[in-house]
Amino acid sequence: MAKILLLGLLLLCNSLFAAAPRVITLSPHLTELAFAAGITPLAVSAFSDYPAQANTLEQVANWQGIKVERILQLKPDVVLAWRGGNPQRQIEQLQRFGIKVEWIDPQTIDQMIDALAALQRWSPQPQQAIDAAQALRAQEAALRQQYQQSTPLPLFLQFGQQPLFTASRNTLQNQVIELCGGKNIFADSSVSWPQVSREQVLMRHPQAIVIGGDAAQAASIAKFWQPQLDVPVIAINDDWLSRPGPRMLLAAKQLCADLHPTKKVPIKIKDSA
Repeated sequence: MAKILLLGLLLLCNSLFAAAPRVITLSPHLTELAFAAGITPLAVSAFSDYPAQANTLEQVANWQGIKVERILQLKPDVVLAWRGGNPQRQIEQLQRFGIKVEWIDPQTIDQMIDALAALQRWSPQPQQAIDAAQALRAQEAALRQQYQQSTPLPLFLQFGQQPLFTASRNTLQNQVIELCGGKNIFADSSVSWPQVSREQVLMRHPQAIVIGGDAAQAASIAKFWQPQLDVPVIAINDDWLSRPGPRMLLAAKQLCADLHPTKKVPIKIKDSA
């Protein structure tokens, strides 16, 4: 009888282990979403450096493309891909070999949160994906309520310096600005990532500049604009601001606090990835 019970336990353990989906992520933000959902990927893309555990995982994609043969050897149950960064031809090659691919390319904060919740399907801890998504929704709602502005503050979201690029309304970065009671001065652009001139920026009179970077980069940007434009330059962790993952809410929290230092945030937003 004892042997039968032991065999049963071994079979149960093996079935639970086998039931854990084998997931590969092909961009850093997908890696962050996976971990937030309770998934430890089999392999990841280059620059998947958060959380720290991601640094220990095999890399099967970078700016040059995807390691198709290696992915086939790993036999994933699903590959999470990003239209903005993964070559369509190589993804189709994986699909021809029978690999399931799910495209995750959020264009809004709500879509990013929906993507996190949907990952419960591939998570050995599906409730973690649900809880993480609900927490992000609560954080977004609290920030929106706290920082509603009757008169939005004109902001310039700057990427690069020579040439100058910015973001239009069709980006998550624009949503972060709006969440904090700001108004993107190039929200009306017909393209998502327009190149702009120094003169165009000066004509729109921003009251602050937002960049992805650190204090040293903020000082360099401030010097670039003086003396014609002497406004605060707010530097936000570039990974928070540029990756369409859970840490977007950390970018929003910092921006809101820097734009409105006299207001108190009603909740504590944790690094949820």
